[in-house]
Amino acid sequence: MARAKNFNAGPAALPLEALERAQRELLDYAQSGMSIMEHSHRGKEYEAVHDEAIRLLRELAGIPDAYDVLFLQGGASQQFATLPMSFLPAGKSADYVLTGVWGEKAVEEAKGLGQVRLAANTGKEAPAAGGGSTRSYTRVPKQSELELDPAAAYVHLTTNETIGGAQFHYVPEVKAPLVADMSSDFLWKPFDVSKYAFCYAGAQKNLGPSGLVVVIARKDFLETGRKDIPKIFQYRTHAKNNSLYNTPPTFGIYLARNVLLWIKETGGLAAMERRNRQKADALYGVLDKHAGFYVAPVERASRSTMNVVWTIGRPELEEVLLGEAKKAGMVGLKGHRSVGGFRASIYNAVSPEWVAVLTDFLDAFAKKHA
Repeated sequence: MARAKNFNAGPAALPLEALERAQRELLDYAQSGMSIMEHSHRGKEYEAVHDEAIRLLRELAGIPDAYDVLFLQGGASQQFATLPMSFLPAGKSADYVLTGVWGEKAVEEAKGLGQVRLAANTGKEAPAAGGGSTRSYTRVPKQSELELDPAAAYVHLTTNETIGGAQFHYVPEVKAPLVADMSSDFLWKPFDVSKYAFCYAGAQKNLGPSGLVVVIARKDFLETGRKDIPKIFQYRTHAKNNSLYNTPPTFGIYLARNVLLWIKETGGLAAMERRNRQKADALYGVLDKHAGFYVAPVERASRSTMNVVWTIGRPELEEVLLGEAKKAGMVGLKGHRSVGGFRASIYNAVSPEWVAVLTDFLDAFAKKHA
């Protein structure tokens, strides 16, 4: 079969090697006569996969022993609520750094559970794609712009905004525990886990299929969580049970294990960073080359390496571009419905060869229609 050149924002492209391994093992895992999906999560066959996934993640990301690694369900959106439910006590507030739509959703959930302060908000009113108005985010704040409360319960940020395409390229200096939603740029490069008290990521961008979320949390921070909420919503419950308190998404964790093996075999996170920077430089390069035709709205210092967004000055050409791209085997380039335009999500599994096809296409399209 001819693989589609998949630029979807999530669920997104998975490494071919990880999928091929799953294909080989789908009906008979480790000569057990059963699929991994049929194995008990308490059985030795599955637990070996589970533990290997955690070990690989610790190894690749350099996660210290002082941190727990959790595999949970509910995705990042559930963490928007579970996080303040656990760590935002009465009488305290949490600081949120707002740089896009997913940050807005996190703030909305937190406001229903406690007191929230906006330590920064880079949004501006802009026309919405379907009419009316929306908030447009084209940058992340500088350190000097952050109005932080040193006594905050925690400081929350979204490291990469999938829809607007703004990404943090520095880790803010804070006095309160730092919490990060890393869903759309998790494992794109090496990062210093010790700067964070708690970080989480939906798997469906860089790690695996939808339905799985990874949490990396400092053990002493987890122990500060409330104990008067249902056990299933207490992170300590899952930490004490190695993410096996209830039946986990076993096939999702198995596929995440396959992806982590691929990252390791490809050279680890340092190799991922080189690969991802090459792709982003090439794509932004062609957009900037035709800056009179394409518009990349995000400020250069905040441009995402994972989600490249742009528009064209002639709306009548949008469907033409998407149609011609589809004929060339490319999918997932339509921008989010709230902002319109275009978006190419170039996560770890998106090959440089796919991006080269896209850049050549965009170059030729601009020359033809400019």
